[in-house]
Amino acid sequence: MYKNIREIVARLKKKKISLSLAESCTGGMLAKDITSVSGASKIFTFGVIAYSNKAKVEYLNVPPNIIKKYGAVSEECCYSMVTNLSKISKTKLNLSITGIAGPNGGTKKKPVGLVFVGIKFNKKIKINKYFFKNQNRESVRKNSVKKALELIKEII
Repeated sequence: MYKNIREIVARLKKKKISLSLAESCTGGMLAKDITSVSGASKIFTFGVIAYSNKAKVEYLNVPPNIIKKYGAVSEECCYSMVTNLSKISKTKLNLSITGIAGPNGGTKKKPVGLVFVGIKFNKKIKINKYFFKNQNRESVRKNSVKKALELIKEII
């Protein structure tokens, strides 16, 4: 668990900022960390684990042509995930994560360790690209969660 998670949840509660998540490569790890804090139900609305392309299309309304043209691990897909999540959730703060945790699935253009984290607060959207080089699956996932929490902390 990220060391400052309690502080982040407390700040979200104090500012009355609700949060929703759309996770892919982290498989609910971020939601698990947030909900491990007592009182997180005051700020955490819901999380979607859209692991497959089908789930991204069906539950997050990611246009199939975005996945076909750019891939599920792309800035465009991450943007669509966070934008559509905000429409579904109606929360102030929305976050999406998509990436390649490995050990398989990477290519030269999109290697294992490539992760996109999108955050939408009110009307502002920011997509960050990360590359966790030479790390195992668990490390890629944990570092993705850490970066997502750092983004939340920056915003609030």
